[in-house]
Amino acid sequence: MALRCDMIIRDATLFDGTGGPRRVGDVGVVGDRIVGVGDLGGMSADREVIATGKALAPGFIDAHTHDDRAVLCGPACTLCKISQGVTTVVVGNCGISLAPMRHTDKRPPAPLDLLGDEQWWTFDSFGDYAHALKTKGSEVNTYALIGHQTLRVEAMGGDPYRAATDAEILRMQTRLKQALAEGGSGFSTGLYYAPNAKASAEEVVAVGEAMRTMGGLYVTHMRDEADFICASIEETLKIARRIGVPAHISHHKCSMPENYGRSVQTLALIQAAASMQEVAFDVYPYPAGSTVLMPDRVRDDLRTIITWSVPYPEMAGKDLSEIARGWNTDLRAAAERLTPAGAVTFQMDEEDVRRIMRHPLSMIGSDGLPHDEKPHPRLWGTFPRVLGFYTRQLGLFDMETAIHKMTGRAAQVFGMVDRGVLREGAYADLVLFDPNTVMDNATFENPVQMSVGIEQVWANGVATFAAGKETGEKPGRLVTRNR
Repeated sequence: MALRCDMIIRDATLFDGTGGPRRVGDVGVVGDRIVGVGDLGGMSADREVIATGKALAPGFIDAHTHDDRAVLCGPACTLCKISQGVTTVVVGNCGISLAPMRHTDKRPPAPLDLLGDEQWWTFDSFGDYAHALKTKGSEVNTYALIGHQTLRVEAMGGDPYRAATDAEILRMQTRLKQALAEGGSGFSTGLYYAPNAKASAEEVVAVGEAMRTMGGLYVTHMRDEADFICASIEETLKIARRIGVPAHISHHKCSMPENYGRSVQTLALIQAAASMQEVAFDVYPYPAGSTVLMPDRVRDDLRTIITWSVPYPEMAGKDLSEIARGWNTDLRAAAERLTPAGAVTFQMDEEDVRRIMRHPLSMIGSDGLPHDEKPHPRLWGTFPRVLGFYTRQLGLFDMETAIHKMTGRAAQVFGMVDRGVLREGAYADLVLFDPNTVMDNATFENPVQMSVGIEQVWANGVATFAAGKETGEKPGRLVTRNR
């Protein structure tokens, strides 16, 4: 008797996530798994989706997010992802994770406040966070890193702007080991930021030694992405080698006009290292970044847009230069008045962005900030932008390569078992889209706009997005490295 499926998607153009050539075929699903790929004419299903002329791919994996809180907030916070075809997000990046952190009645220091004010910092252990994910449910799968900045703020009594003592380092290592045992998958740092900047490479290695027995990977927002970027890459590679884990460079870029074009150097350095150790990086498809507003780093020659401000929320979406003129002051003084705040800064060269994205070691990560009042458009547009603008219009790479960077490549690097591929036995994380129309709509002026061309999305075999809206289902799970 022929197997009966819960769902069969028929006559789709299949992109299997490996980078291999597309083919026309069917995909059958039973429960949370794919049970057949190819000609399934002999199978029947409770539900059939006719996908002639449409593309079917593994659900997209957002390799770099700050969705730690968003995955607990329901579709109001995750529609920006599922509407792009995303089924799995990597949280805890840049040294910032919502857990583990003993509850505090004070607003956490920047950039931890990107995830929310003091009311959100309630998870004493990663196990508590994992339990909340399981009980509340989520529209997407969550793969979690443990943040060094979070560990420092807790272990150092709220004073992370100095070198840690041996006792504090041991405390961080113990907390990291516990978090990894409870379902965390790696260790992230944000050495660029003040709460992490005083941490030496020796401290990072000492804390990261928890991964020697527990497993994991080292993911970093490096100490510098501008003048000293090559030294920062060397530091990253050395730290990972000393711990004995893979290295992953977050949102690789060459910042500031004086460094435009240096991706030729940085990519050569990373490529050379790849012959001796595991190394990868993610990139977002825009020449502007976004993080907390740092008054000491604003520059007259770079456009800066305010994304949120605690004392002046009405300034979200306005240029810092415009605000400074209105206040009859300079950029730094205006920035100081606006903080705590966030900003978009146009600090990269488009040719570097393309060169980095095209490199075979790259994958796609949005680095979107879901709680900003006026967010960077990458929050809503990253994946359709890669498919529509960079692939279909510019021809930067073919569709097979683009999808591989969003699926199989990320799953392989992060150790997401049975995800990121279309094959029998894999999880039924799927996205059905129109390859001829898929495109981002979000802009810097109007960033909260849904993309077009994404038709249906399933996570673990359950529909999360269809007909331009969320379904209300929450099939997402915690995904743990190599498990």
